This record gives sequence, C-alpha cells and structure tokens, in this order.
Amino acid sequence: MTERNVKDVITPTPASDGAGVLLKRSIATPTLDHLDPFFLFDHFGSERPDDYLAGFPLHPHRGIETVTYMLDGSVAHRDSLGNAGVIGTGDVQWMTAGSGILHEEMPKAGPRRLDGFQIWVNLPAKLKMTRPRYQDVPAARIPEVARPDGAAIRVVAGQVDGVEGAVREIFAGPTYLDVRLPAGRSFEQPIPRGHTGLLYVYRGEVAVGGPAAGASQAIPSPRLVVLGDGDVVRVHAIGEEARFLLLSAQPLHEPYARYGPFVMNTPDEIRETLRELREGTFIRP
Repeated sequence: MTERNVKDVITPTPASDGAGVLLKRSIATPTLDHLDPFFLFDHFGSERPDDYLAGFPLHPHRGIETVTYMLDGSVAHRDSLGNAGVIGTGDVQWMTAGSGILHEEMPKAGPRRLDGFQIWVNLPAKLKMTRPRYQDVPAARIPEVARPDGAAIRVVAGQVDGVEGAVREIFAGPTYLDVRLPAGRSFEQPIPRGHTGLLYVYRGEVAVGGPAAGASQAIPSPRLVVLGDGDVVRVHAIGEEARFLLLSAQPLHEPYARYGPFVMNTPDEIRETLRELREGTFIRP
C-alpha cells in the first residue's frame, strides 16, 4: 500500500461571512480556490458572542452540498422547504442544496464557546438540479470507534474498522472523520486511491507519516493538510493530544462556474440562477 504524503500545508485565512461571523477559511481563498470536489472549508469558533451572533441570515444555495459539524455550541436553522431545528454539540447537518434552497443559520449564545466547521462539496452535473434534501444527524447517532491505543474516531461518513458512518448515500463517496489521538500515538486509515484527501488539524500538533516522521515535518494547529495520492494515511500525535478532521471524496473532473453560494458547470447556468432569483422562480415546486 502506498502511503499518502504531505502535498501542501495551508494556513487558514481570517475571514468574515454572513452578517459578520468571524471565521478561519482554508478553501475558497486566494491561496486555495478549491480542491475538487471541495469548494469551501470554514472553521468558525469563538468565546465572544459578538464574533458570531449576527449569523448567516436567509441566503440561497444551488449545485452543492453543505456539511455543518458542531464541536461545541449550537446553531438554529430554517429553510424555504419548511425545515427548522437546532444543530447542537456533536451534531451534523448534511444538506444537498441541489436545484435550490434558501436557508439561514443563526448561532446561539451559550455557556461555552461556539466551535464548528462547514464544508461545501460539489455535485456532478447530473445531480446539480436534484431535489434538495437534509440528513440531520444528532450526536447520539454518530458512531465512535475506540481503538486499544486510546484513539477515538467519530465516523460522520465513510468506514472505520468495519463501522459505517452516520451519513450515507452521497455521490462523492466521502469520508468524514473526527479523530482524537493521544500524545505519542499513531493513526492509520485507508483512503481510496484517486480520491482527494484533506487533514485539518484543529488542536495539538501532528506529523503525517507516523512516528518515523522527523520534527521538521511537524504540523501545528490550525492547519489544512493537502494529501498526495495513495492508499493509506498515517498520522502521529506530537507532544500532546491532537484533534483533526480527515476528509476525502471522489473528484468530479468537471468544468465549474462559481458565484457566491452557487457552483454550477457553466457561466450560463450561473446567469440563469441569478435570473431566477430576480424573478422569484429560484425555488422549484
């Protein structure tokens, strides 16, 4: 099996989105525009409610899937299809925007910090105008694999040691893991060859390649690691407990046109989307 190495390391860019939510952005920046099929990677979190309470008022999406994963705190959501609820600590919302949806996400002030992630996953041309849908997964339904060495892996999507993730039936065949790795321990996970692979270190420090990796390869948090191709990734926690997300998905290799919250295949499709917004025909029956 060929080991995946470090192809690039991205330092998140401070950004403000929605009505003024402060966040750290790793994909959709001048440094890294996209990484097929991922078109956005945001890490939002703060102990100061003023940094996030303005939230993300009602806004449209088309042509993508948005994935929101909460580490701490909660976000209230509602949409143009009549769905509403709260994404709480440990919960995941996997939303297929498809042909179009209007939704809002409003963080709630709580006793602890707000901490979470949102990624955008592109849809292939044949599914861009599919019917919108949600997979709302409460924390209790996300399986956790506890390995003998102390590693703990929450399996949002994909498979770990024969355990299937909570989110299924997604075109890109994604893996989405939240890994807690004790100091000095190593983690190994197969990734299908040819799939785009990412590692986001959000606590502690790691080396990709296992215990043999030298100190010069240390990757501190917060950093996004772009993995080269291969069959397996190995990660070693340096100095203290490390926390990271491991993401992978099948690239589409299709042309794309992006405009704000829309990712389509051609500029004409973007223009048609904007026309529908102006004329009030964006939401399909």
